[in-house]
Amino acid sequence: MPAFFEDVAVGDEITPLIVEPTTTQLFFFSAATYNGHRIHYDRGWAVDVEGYPDVLVHGPLQAALLARAVTDWAGPSGRLVAFRTQNRASAFPGQSLRFCGSVESTGIDDGPGLVDLVVRCEMDDGTVLMPGTATVELPRRGAP
Repeated sequence: MPAFFEDVAVGDEITPLIVEPTTTQLFFFSAATYNGHRIHYDRGWAVDVEGYPDVLVHGPLQAALLARAVTDWAGPSGRLVAFRTQNRASAFPGQSLRFCGSVESTGIDDGPGLVDLVVRCEMDDGTVLMPGTATVELPRRGAP
């Protein structure tokens, strides 16, 4: 994780976060977000009625984990200032999901230490489930 804006270069990779969502996690996320859609916690419904192979990992859960990967990388002095994602494919419990990204650009020499990232949630085979972008503000050396 970078300590300061000056430690970041275009092309740097953020530290990936690897998560294998469980059916229990999906149930609790549904409850916490008041999402009653049964495809996220009722396997019988998801398979027999909706035609999926299993319950689905929530898109908002994937986005939250992707934001976590970004904020973990930015560190406690960093600040997430913009975040955007698109949900493009389904994920299922037990699949290993990788939340990762890289530095696309850095801010100008003065002013806030803004860093633009290209981020994504992907499966082991490289299939991108959720592409996105993020902007973080990192502290500058010597700044108050």
